[in-house]
Amino acid sequence: MHRALSQGLAGHSQHSTESAVRDLALKSLQRILLPISMLLGVLTGRALLQHQGMAVNFPNLAVPPLLSLATIGIVVYFLRKTFRPGPMVKAWENLIATSIWIVVALHLIAWLSAVLEGLDSMAMQIGGPRVSVLAIIKLILAVALLWVLALWLTRLIENRLRQAEYVSPSMQVALVKLSEFVLLVLAFLPALNAVGIDLTALAVFGGALGLGFGLQRIASNLICGFIVLFDCSIRPGDVITTGDKFAWVQALRARYVVVKGRDGVERLISNENLITNEVIDWSYSEPEFRLRIPVSISDDNNPEQALALMREAAMAIPWVRAVPEPATRLMAFGDNGIELALRVWIPDPAAGLANVRSDINLAIWRAFKATGIVIPYPQRNLHIRGGLEGF
Repeated sequence: MHRALSQGLAGHSQHSTESAVRDLALKSLQRILLPISMLLGVLTGRALLQHQGMAVNFPNLAVPPLLSLATIGIVVYFLRKTFRPGPMVKAWENLIATSIWIVVALHLIAWLSAVLEGLDSMAMQIGGPRVSVLAIIKLILAVALLWVLALWLTRLIENRLRQAEYVSPSMQVALVKLSEFVLLVLAFLPALNAVGIDLTALAVFGGALGLGFGLQRIASNLICGFIVLFDCSIRPGDVITTGDKFAWVQALRARYVVVKGRDGVERLISNENLITNEVIDWSYSEPEFRLRIPVSISDDNNPEQALALMREAAMAIPWVRAVPEPATRLMAFGDNGIELALRVWIPDPAAGLANVRSDINLAIWRAFKATGIVIPYPQRNLHIRGGLEGF
């Protein structure tokens, strides 16, 4: 029940988020259509005026602002289709819009060429190629645009895979991560090549730097992530235990797995830890678990009566399965009393173990209380040798 409720709330939250993103994307698309239609109208008018041999000064002045509005609208549309709405996305939208308007202003006052030449003159030699400030700016812009485009294509692939019912959730995540990795590489390398950076030298330098800063651990996590995804050992929605942490798997990432505990805290577990350490997956195959509850009674009580009461108390709990039926055992004659044990099977350990244990303990306590069976406390007997004359 708890798991179903959690999944229902998560689905409702995800549906609300997707609706908000869809509304923002629709508004962004509407913002694109107006400047594009106006730009097309101005370009058509300018072509007609040129054909008639008339002056086109006003259309020439109107084209850059309209082109800027269309560019800003397109960039905002892709940002909102790629990322979730938030302060960071809003800040990037403002930064991009401001940068575009600065370029338009420099173009209108005829300073753009001089500024570009000045940026290109500030350069240095890195090995063979010449790297200027203008080339670095072009690289940043190219990488940013291709990166956003790659992420947008990844989201598009992810949405298509979600509609494919024949693809398992783990395989969906694996295909999305693989496509994201390939698209990001395809977006990054051509951008470097376009601005004249030698990819061979960069590969050697990046390899040495990566080994120095522990890139092998990152590569290990990436490889372990693909192993987890393709062997379907852990899936989104599974309930796992790592160490003493009982948590639900929220998402599978390239380097880590997002899990959420009962306290509501989300933890990031590296994929390497999931491969090398012991992990209990309560949802892997058969969702059944045998719960053992130790009970002690006084030496003066009848253990057969206590065992029968424990079995009846367990059968009254809705979480306990009737088949296999609860089993009771007399384990030992301890120092403080007779040690008994109750073993029951529960169908869904993902719904929780502590609540079932608590319900069974309360039912046993009520049954013992009604029949006069005593649960002993730890006790010690002191034997004093000699007299007490010194006291």
